[in-house]
Amino acid sequence: MTGTRASTAVVPQALRRFDSQAVRLMADIDADPWGSVRASVYETARVISMAPEIEGHGTRLGWLLNQQLPDSTWGEGPAQYRLLPTLSAVEALLATIVREQTTTVPTQARLAAAAADGLAALRALPADGRWPDTAAIEVLVPSLVARINSLLDRPGIGTLPHLGPLSHAACLSVPPGFRPERHEEIAQRCRTGVPGKLHHTFEGIARQLPGDAVPVPDGLLGSSPAATAAWLASQPDPAQGEQARVALSAAARRYGGLLPEAAPIRIFERLWVTAALARAGLPPACRATAEAWTHDIYDPAGVRGAPGLLPDADDTAMAVLAAAVTGTSGDPGPLAAFWAGTHYRCYNGEDTGSVTANAHALQALTAHLRLRPDARSVHQPRMDRVRDWLVEQQTDGAWTDKWHASPYYATERCVRALLGHDGPGTRQAIQTAVDRVLASQHDDGTWGVWGGTAEETAYAVKILLADPASSVRPGWHTVLQRAAHVLDDWDTRHQPPALWHDKTLYAPTAMIRAEVLAARELLTRHGPAGQHTEGVTS
Repeated sequence: MTGTRASTAVVPQALRRFDSQAVRLMADIDADPWGSVRASVYETARVISMAPEIEGHGTRLGWLLNQQLPDSTWGEGPAQYRLLPTLSAVEALLATIVREQTTTVPTQARLAAAAADGLAALRALPADGRWPDTAAIEVLVPSLVARINSLLDRPGIGTLPHLGPLSHAACLSVPPGFRPERHEEIAQRCRTGVPGKLHHTFEGIARQLPGDAVPVPDGLLGSSPAATAAWLASQPDPAQGEQARVALSAAARRYGGLLPEAAPIRIFERLWVTAALARAGLPPACRATAEAWTHDIYDPAGVRGAPGLLPDADDTAMAVLAAAVTGTSGDPGPLAAFWAGTHYRCYNGEDTGSVTANAHALQALTAHLRLRPDARSVHQPRMDRVRDWLVEQQTDGAWTDKWHASPYYATERCVRALLGHDGPGTRQAIQTAVDRVLASQHDDGTWGVWGGTAEETAYAVKILLADPASSVRPGWHTVLQRAAHVLDDWDTRHQPPALWHDKTLYAPTAMIRAEVLAARELLTRHGPAGQHTEGVTS
């Protein structure tokens, strides 16, 4: 099962629409220890290639073939986002052909045709070097290109009708913007030990490392099916990886034989859903569940987004924020470990900063001080620096971030964080963001970076409703009325487009649903006159 689980929650009839939907959503989340995301082409293909012994191999292979798009690529979003999943799919198909070159493989001709078409599509992708800032793309792309070329050189490939002309001399080039040797350089630095921040993307360097470069994981390596499959493939003793194999098999069973971008996303999902619903006022019937989640997740050593990952400032900040909006106090002290002088690193060893992680930190500290005003002298100096750093990151009225493809997500987070904070340019930054949102609504009432989505429309609505002063802007009421129709008509059964960044694009379904529910409730409470009647804010 790859989508949101069907609800089994018993919801009192007397609850209002928002309350009943929030209760049902949180009950579904509480019953699912894995999290609500759909399968990933990239991760599923890596498991096909490197761990074919995991139950469901045939299901995965058939699904991968069926996911090839009319233009022969794989993946979601614009062409530049389909580079990595297409490389992963082509490599998996070639690896399967090489490994299973017998007459008992009835789909060999189809595998070869799909791989050949995928190779042609890869050569046709835009060569402008404008690739997304997804996790370790600079390592994963050259690693897969090298592996594809190695497989094309295998003797048996040349005998296949579709792939014969592509074998041997017809090498696939590393796309502009990538260094062909990057994965080898990183691997060379890790020969005596792979740092924790690289566990999630271990598959990019695994083939260049000894089998003992990473300690035996007690579950999925770095929360990644692909990294775990690569680790299993690197072990000379199959018995050594039994725990990892069991964890990978369990993840595959949860998602119908397929694999998601990361697993589980329980911590990430529960914190973001709590904060989103609290933005519109957390229903009383949800409070006990939210408090239990926060109590279980908060860690004085810093919160990890998933087992096997490093503690990070984003999840730590959201745990502090979730505690505050449920009326309890989570000590923000663990954030100090990520302080970089002007802003918070998302994790130690980070290459590029995250505006949303810092916006969440500023929101968390602000909410914490409402409960503990005596702590203002301790936290205010860093809050002021983060405020100024966020203002400096704004470009053309918007913010962008490495964890999400849409500027509406980052802009909503930053506007929410900056509200109530005085400082140079703060007020102007908020006003500019509001003006940009007002000017960028699509004709159908939605907002979106690649076309309108309910998720991005929810973020835009929250930006417009965040600041009471925005209601004097020309067209404000009309824009929100059009948005209200969009959100009211949104069908929660539809799979939302993938806009979130990991190694490729993914869609955390429950979190998106919480954002839309909260935005719709805020619109209802404001009403046509635009009264500012929010509940608990975050």
